[in-house]
Amino acid sequence: MNSLIVLICIILVLIVVVQVGKVYELANTIKGDTQVQRDNSKWNGWFSLGFMVLFLGGVFWSAWSYRNVMLGYGPHQSASVHGSLLDDIFFVTLVLTGIVFVLTHIALFWFAYKYRWQEGRKAKFIPHDNRLEIWWTAIPAVVMTILVVRGLNAWNTVMADVKEGEDYMEIEATAQQFGWTLRYPGADGKIGTRDYKMTTGANTLGMDFRDSKTWDDFIPGQEFYLPVGKKVRVRIIAKDVLHNFYLPQFRVKMDAVPGLPTYFVFTPTKTTTDYRNELRKYPEYNEPFDPAEPNGPKRWEKFDYELACAELCGKGHYSMRRVLKIVSQEEYDAWVKLQKSFYLSEMRGKADDPNKDKVLDIEVSDRAKEFGDNIKKAVESTTATDKTLQLQHISFETGSATLSANSKYELDNLVTGMNAFPAISVEVAGHTDNVGDAAANLSLSSARAASVVKYLMDRGISGSRLKPRGYGGTKPLVSNDSPENLAKNRRTEFTILN
Repeated sequence: MNSLIVLICIILVLIVVVQVGKVYELANTIKGDTQVQRDNSKWNGWFSLGFMVLFLGGVFWSAWSYRNVMLGYGPHQSASVHGSLLDDIFFVTLVLTGIVFVLTHIALFWFAYKYRWQEGRKAKFIPHDNRLEIWWTAIPAVVMTILVVRGLNAWNTVMADVKEGEDYMEIEATAQQFGWTLRYPGADGKIGTRDYKMTTGANTLGMDFRDSKTWDDFIPGQEFYLPVGKKVRVRIIAKDVLHNFYLPQFRVKMDAVPGLPTYFVFTPTKTTTDYRNELRKYPEYNEPFDPAEPNGPKRWEKFDYELACAELCGKGHYSMRRVLKIVSQEEYDAWVKLQKSFYLSEMRGKADDPNKDKVLDIEVSDRAKEFGDNIKKAVESTTATDKTLQLQHISFETGSATLSANSKYELDNLVTGMNAFPAISVEVAGHTDNVGDAAANLSLSSARAASVVKYLMDRGISGSRLKPRGYGGTKPLVSNDSPENLAKNRRTEFTILN
């Protein structure tokens, strides 16, 4: 019913417009062509002046009303070192072009009024004026020269790469439909190499794990962090189509081009908290973030820096958004400690791992620290179960008591621990699964425990502090009902006796 009423109203309005047009034509016929032309010219002139006032007034009103939501104004001053230089370039360009914009529109509409048709007036044609041409050419040339020179200076400053020996950190941003994969260096501060030919379902970045620099690289979750006041160099790569690495508050914007790595260097100057505190000074940002929850968080409380893609890269373009947290160096360091090496946590020991049969330097140091912490806790603990620790990283040749070459790293950690606590003595226990003859298993476990004791004694640990013992399959950790559980029961442990 409502649709029918709306349709009838539209039809009636059209009828009225048609009838008004007919009345206008009839009035023009009565008044005569000259009078009609005179009236049209007069009203066109006045309407032009009125439109000029409303148009320019609307331009200035909208700029003033929305000043606090535009980059470069109000609370949105640049949050990077180089950003203020770009804001200055835009502001100077705005002032110069704004003057031209206002003057040309005033002239346009004023001339439409002043030189409207009047009876008896003739147009004067000026085919050429040297003085006017000189001014018309010279002024824009001077203005353009100023803008270009300032722009080149800004470009050379903003786009300069880091210098040798300069203090900075580097991250890598890889774009694809539809998301960003960010890669950070680990403790070595260096991002490892990559090769697109090594890309697999598990290794989507094509990281070359033969390069030791990749071993401690990590890939953060949806939120990523950067420290305030630290120069950051971002490697920018695209895997499929054209994308754009865009951090608006930092005035960072660089295309991600397939097959053509790019970069951008910037230094954040405001933490996320600093920016929020700037926003809270303005009434626009003290409104509810969600109008449906008037007592909920304010807009300034929900603000976050974000990484966006500034190219229309496909239907899922919107999902390229990532949240960026700018924090103090202490907060950043704490966040980094929570991150896990992609290689060690996702690739180590799997089919795509080129180092499956090697013990890596990074693992040696990590294992040594972990082992030292564990033995210290075991010595200090008063609980009997805490006194038994498993030697996680030792192995034997199949069906033999001969230690594998890689077992020395774990056993060397035990030597270090025994030397750190010279008053302790330990029982070294060998265990097997329940597959095969029980007596043979008992003999094998005893021999393996003896091999461990011999290794320790060869490195200076007194035999009086060591007690080898084999248990065969008599003390399983879990039931022997799967290959995984069988592997868990085949183990070597040591128990602190005193």
